[in-house]
Amino acid sequence: MSTRTLPLLFINLGGEMLYILDQRLRAQNIPSDKAKKVFVATVAEWIEEDRKRVMNDIITTMFNKKFLEELFKPQELYSKKALRTVFDRLAHASIMRLNQASMDKLYDLMTMAFKYQVLLCPRPKDILLVTFNHMDAIKDFVRDTPSILSQVDETYRQLLEIYTSLSGGEFQLIRQTLLIFFQDMHIRVSIFLKDKVQNSNGRFVLPTSGPVPYGTQTPGLIRMFSCSGEEIKRVQFRDGGNYTAALREGSFELFGDRVTKLGTNMYSVSRPVETHMSGTSKNSSQHTKVNTLPNPLAKEELNLLAKLMGGLEVQKPSHTDSGFRVNLFATDEEEEEALITRPEELSYEVINIQATKDKQANAELAKIMGEFTEAGDSSPSSSSKGDDLLAMMDGL
Repeated sequence: MSTRTLPLLFINLGGEMLYILDQRLRAQNIPSDKAKKVFVATVAEWIEEDRKRVMNDIITTMFNKKFLEELFKPQELYSKKALRTVFDRLAHASIMRLNQASMDKLYDLMTMAFKYQVLLCPRPKDILLVTFNHMDAIKDFVRDTPSILSQVDETYRQLLEIYTSLSGGEFQLIRQTLLIFFQDMHIRVSIFLKDKVQNSNGRFVLPTSGPVPYGTQTPGLIRMFSCSGEEIKRVQFRDGGNYTAALREGSFELFGDRVTKLGTNMYSVSRPVETHMSGTSKNSSQHTKVNTLPNPLAKEELNLLAKLMGGLEVQKPSHTDSGFRVNLFATDEEEEEALITRPEELSYEVINIQATKDKQANAELAKIMGEFTEAGDSSPSSSSKGDDLLAMMDGL
C-alpha cells in the first residue's frame, strides 16, 4: 500500500463534504413556525453570511498548517472508523450541527462520490487532477477571505511539490490503495442511479466509450513486428465501444484547465440526493466479519481515540452566537426513520475496542479524563481548532 495516499483521500473527501454542505446550506429554508425545532437558539432565518461563516470555519480547520504538515508525512491510511471520526469533528468545526443520521448520509455521499471518481480516472495520475478540481472549488469558496486563501495556496504548493514528480507506477499504487479502502462500500446514491452509472446493488457501471487516457491510442488495431522491429502485419478488431482520442492533457499547474470534470461540484444543479443501503450491504457477512473480529491495530486505534477525547473542540453556541442544525434529508421524519433503519454494523457512533489489559493506555485515558474542563470554563478560540484536529493524528 502507498504511504502517500492519505493526503489525497482527506482533501478529496473534504472537498465532497464542502460541496454537499454548501448545497444544503443554500437550500435551507426554515419556516418561522418551526424555528424552535430546528435551531438551538431562536434566530430569524437563514442568511448568506451564515453560510459563508460555516464554510470558512470548516476550511480554516481543514487546512490548518500544523495539521497538514502531519498529514503530508508518509504514513498508512487510517481505518475507516478513525477517518470517519475525523470528518465528524471537522463537519462540526463551526456553529452548524448534524445529527447521527444526517452525518451518516453526508459521509456516505462523500465516500461514494470519490470512489466513483477514482474508478473513472483514465490514468492513475489523473487522481491528482481530481484533487486539483476539488482544490479549485475550495479556493473559490474562500476567494473573499485572504487569510484562508493563503492556507489553501500553501496546500497547493505541497501537492505540486510532492505529487507531480511521482512516477506512473507510484500513482497506480495510490489508486490501488484507494480502491482497497473503498471496496466494501456499496451505498446507492440517487444521482448515480438516475444517471444510470450505478446499479441497484450499489456497484458502479464503468463506461465503454469516451476519450481514452492521454498518450494512448484508441483500441481496435493490433500491430505485429518482426525480430528486427519492422512492422509486418496489422489486424483490426471490434472494440465493442465508441472510443475517441484524448485531445489534450489536463493542467497539473497551480492554474489551468484540468480538462476532466471528475472532482467538480455535481450538486451545482439543484436536485434531491438520497442514499440507500444496497441489499448486499445490509446482509453482507463481510461487514459482520470486519466489525466482530479482533482488530490487530487495536492499540493504535485506542491511542487515536485517547487523543480524540481531548481533540477538536466544537464551537459552543453563546448568547450572541446561535447554533443551528442542518438536515440532509427532505424532512425531519425521513431523518428520524433513517436513523432507526440504518444497519447497526454500519454505524460509526460507537467503536468497540477491548483494551482492559493495556495499563499504559488506561493511564493515558485517565490523564485525559482528568484534564477535562468544567462546563463553566471558556471554550478555546477558533484559531485552536486546527491544532486540536492535529492531535487526532498523534496516536497513529
